[in-house]
Amino acid sequence: MGVHVVRTARTGMALRLLITCMLAALSLVVVTPSASAAVQEGIGHRTTPGQSWGDRERAYDWVGSYLVGGRQVFCVSFALKAPDTGEEYRPGDDLLTKWGTPLPADVAANISYLLLRYGDTTNPDEAAALAHLLHSWTAAPRTPADLDPAKPFDQIAYDVDLQYRKLPAGARQAVERLRADAEANRGPWTATVTAPEEEQTIGEPGEWTVTVTNAAGQGVPDVPVTITTADAELGAETTVTTGEDGRATIAVTPTGETPGVTARLSAPADRPYVQDPVTADTQRVVSTGGEQELVAEATGTAGNAPGVVRVAKVDAADGAGIAGVPLRLTGPDKSSPALAADDEPLVGADGKPAVVITEGEDGTVTVENLRAPQEVCVVEVSPPNGYAEAFDPRNPPSACGTVRPGETLVLTVANVADQVPRVIPAGRPPAPVAQSATTTSTPVGALAGFGVLALIVSALVGLAARRHVSER
Repeated sequence: MGVHVVRTARTGMALRLLITCMLAALSLVVVTPSASAAVQEGIGHRTTPGQSWGDRERAYDWVGSYLVGGRQVFCVSFALKAPDTGEEYRPGDDLLTKWGTPLPADVAANISYLLLRYGDTTNPDEAAALAHLLHSWTAAPRTPADLDPAKPFDQIAYDVDLQYRKLPAGARQAVERLRADAEANRGPWTATVTAPEEEQTIGEPGEWTVTVTNAAGQGVPDVPVTITTADAELGAETTVTTGEDGRATIAVTPTGETPGVTARLSAPADRPYVQDPVTADTQRVVSTGGEQELVAEATGTAGNAPGVVRVAKVDAADGAGIAGVPLRLTGPDKSSPALAADDEPLVGADGKPAVVITEGEDGTVTVENLRAPQEVCVVEVSPPNGYAEAFDPRNPPSACGTVRPGETLVLTVANVADQVPRVIPAGRPPAPVAQSATTTSTPVGALAGFGVLALIVSALVGLAARRHVSER
C-alpha cells in the first residue's frame, strides 16, 4: 500500500500526515465510484501525458497536494489509491519506501523538514516540487524493471526523470530550491537563548538573542519563535522570526533581579511516522512527525538604576551657599561608608567613608552612581571659617535621606555663623575673635558726621585768631 503526507496549517502544532495516493487520471483510478468522487485535488500541476502502468495509457498525472478533511495532503508513494476527503487517521509505525525498506536518515530528515517548511504552501510550483521530491525519495526505481509499464499500480516505480521533465519551468526551479534548502537546513535543529553579558538595569530594555542552527551548525532563517518571559516584560511582539544568520533579537525589560526568557519553536523531527486508517478499506497513511517543539531558555541578572545625591552647604540665616566644606558620605549609622551602584563601599585612601567638598557659589557637590535604594548621610568633617562656634565635633552637622533608583536625593546641611561682640567691657582686654569670611566697613553716616565736626572746629580756630590780632 502507499503512504501520504498530511500537513496542517502553521497556526498550531501542525499534524503532518503522509498518506497514500495515486497520481493518475481520476477516471483510471482503481477505486469504487464513491471513493473516486470524494478525491479532491489541492494545489499543484497536472502534467501530461500520465505515466503508464498496467499497460494503460493515462491522460495526465496530478503532481501536488490533495485536500483531506480540510487539510493539505501530500503523497509519498506513487500510483496507489488516492486519499478520500473524509478519511481519519491514527498513529502507526516508521515510514518506509514503497518497497518496504527503511528510509535513509538523511532522506527522512529531508521529508520532515520540507513538510514543516512548505507543507502549507499556497504556491502551485512549490506544491508540485514538494510532491515530486516526496515521490522521488519514496518510490524511485530500484532497477529499470520497476518502470515496466506492464507492472500494476502497486509495483510501478515513479519515473523521476520523466516526471521532472514534465513539470513547468517554475516547478523545476522550485524542485532544485527545495532540495537545496532541505540539504542545508534539515534537522536536528538546535535553539539557544543568549542574555546580555552585563547586568541589566531594572526598567530599562536590553537586547537578548535567539539563535536557531541546523544539523551543520549553520543558522536557519525564517523560523518563527514564540517568546515568554519571567521577571521581565517584552515589547509589542511576542513572536520573532530569525534572520538570514538564524538569529533574532528581542528587547527585554527586566522587572526583577533575575529576568528570564523562554523561546519555543517548531523544528523538523528526525523521521516521519506512519498512521493506520480508521476504516479498514482505505489506504495506510503516515504522520511525518514533521515537527517537534524545541524549547530554549536563559536567565540574566538585573539591578535597580543607580541614584544620585546632591548636597548643599548653606548659611542657616540667609541660605547662602558655603564652598570648600568637607563632608563624609556615609550609611545611616554615620560611620560606615555608603555604597556605589556596584555594591562597593565608597571609601577614601584612609579607608574611611569618602569625603566630598562643596564648591561654587551655591556651595553644592553631587555624587552619582550610588546603589539604590539605600539610606545615606552626609556628615560635616570640619567647620568653614566663621562657623566654628556652633560646631560640635561630637555631634557635627549632618543630613540623611534615601537614594531611590533613577532619582536625585537633595540634602542640605546648614551652619550657624559665629557671633561677633559689639561692646567691649572697660578694663578688660578684647576677647579673641575667630577668623571669618565677613567684611568689616565704616558706616557712611558716621563718615558724614565726622566731616561736619571738622568744619565746626576749623571755624572756631579762625575766630579766635582774628580776636587775638585785633587786641594787639
